[in-house]
Amino acid sequence: MPVFHRSHRLHRLLLLLLALTLGVGTLTVAARPAHANVNAMTTTDPVRELARVAKPLRSTEAGAPGSDLRPLGRMIGSAKIVGLGEATHSSRQFFTMKHRVFRYLVEEQGFTTFALEAPWSTGLVLNDYVLYGKGDPEKLMREEFQSSYRIWNTREYLDLLRWMRAHNVRHPDRPVQFMGEDNGYAGPELFDAVTDYVATYHPELLPEFRRLYRGLRPTGSVEETVNENMAKPIAERERTAVDVRRAYQLLQAQGPDENPQAYQWILQHARAISQTGTLYAYYDFSDPAKIARAMLYRDQIMAENTVWWQRHTGHRMLLSAHNGHVSYESDNPEQYPKTQGEFIRQTVGAEYVNIGYTFGQGSFNAMDLTDPEEPYRRFSVKPLGAGSSEEVLERVSRRDYYVDLRAVPEPTRDWLMAKRLTRSIGNAWPEDPYQTSLGRQFDVLIHLHRVTAADLLSTARD
Repeated sequence: MPVFHRSHRLHRLLLLLLALTLGVGTLTVAARPAHANVNAMTTTDPVRELARVAKPLRSTEAGAPGSDLRPLGRMIGSAKIVGLGEATHSSRQFFTMKHRVFRYLVEEQGFTTFALEAPWSTGLVLNDYVLYGKGDPEKLMREEFQSSYRIWNTREYLDLLRWMRAHNVRHPDRPVQFMGEDNGYAGPELFDAVTDYVATYHPELLPEFRRLYRGLRPTGSVEETVNENMAKPIAERERTAVDVRRAYQLLQAQGPDENPQAYQWILQHARAISQTGTLYAYYDFSDPAKIARAMLYRDQIMAENTVWWQRHTGHRMLLSAHNGHVSYESDNPEQYPKTQGEFIRQTVGAEYVNIGYTFGQGSFNAMDLTDPEEPYRRFSVKPLGAGSSEEVLERVSRRDYYVDLRAVPEPTRDWLMAKRLTRSIGNAWPEDPYQTSLGRQFDVLIHLHRVTAADLLSTARD
């Protein structure tokens, strides 16, 4: 990646960090065994029972008619937050299916927010386009989806944003919105919003806010900002985290002014800035336990931001993230101790439902961990062998399908609860399959037989 101009060792560490920041399980220290380590194998082949409850998917294309998704709507029920995962971070069919599912939920179930595993500030920038038509979406995506967020800079997400904008033009009385829930970057829009508010209502505090924000406010691109912050000594990052947390606490202590609702949004912007500063302070490559702590903090914050949005807007939301974030159980607890899905479920209970993905074979875009100088490139994988989850799921139906895992009868339920090799590919490659219990991780599972790499857009500047 050309943004790095320091030593090869630092370059390698930063690449791995960026992979961890948005991927799942991309920092593999020791290879896992190539055979399935099944905890509770059953002697009954689960294919027949899975086939009985599976619902066929007619298409993965965004604009396809949605009648085949009606059973999915019943599986979702009255949930207010629906987590929709992906088994790779950059395959076309995962993205187009998310678009298709969101369209159906908007048109048939009253959903109004699409939330993405992207920075809070990025969500605000893209939401201005979706709501008001501000800016060129392709340019906005190129500017916002950098660093490890590069995987979202695709033709498929551009199509989604344009559809959302077109929907709002057609239906100004029931607009949809775009939200970013992550804390890997805090854009200048957040700092400006907070300091403008302070200048209006608490001008005596403005010099202090400017001082506290000086160490974290971006002065360059997203990629430059992330790399510069992560290259700073831990002690400096910790001081910055203290400063931005102090700014949040100062604003919190003032309480609401004449517009309590506006104050709550500004306070959330200040909280998002503090979240980013804290995340940077937690990363320390010399201590693997601290990296796990950073990942735990990140999933907790993504959950908190998602729930905050839902409670403050009242929207029903589709939350788009990796399988490993929307799930109820981590399949890589050493690096990801607790998932976002676990945090959300603990907070809102049955108001959260999740949907995972598996696939048989195909291609995806990812960073090449064997060559740190390379940007994202395309990789392909063949079907997993006997003993894997995918080997069984491939035999259930010739068509793509989905299944409510909560409705699967015994003893197939035992098969779902057992851990076995299952692909969970983040934004870097290579990595090994994980020992995964599909039944403990997901409410609903979508299985696609073949996927192809997403259409990455150019990163060239105007």
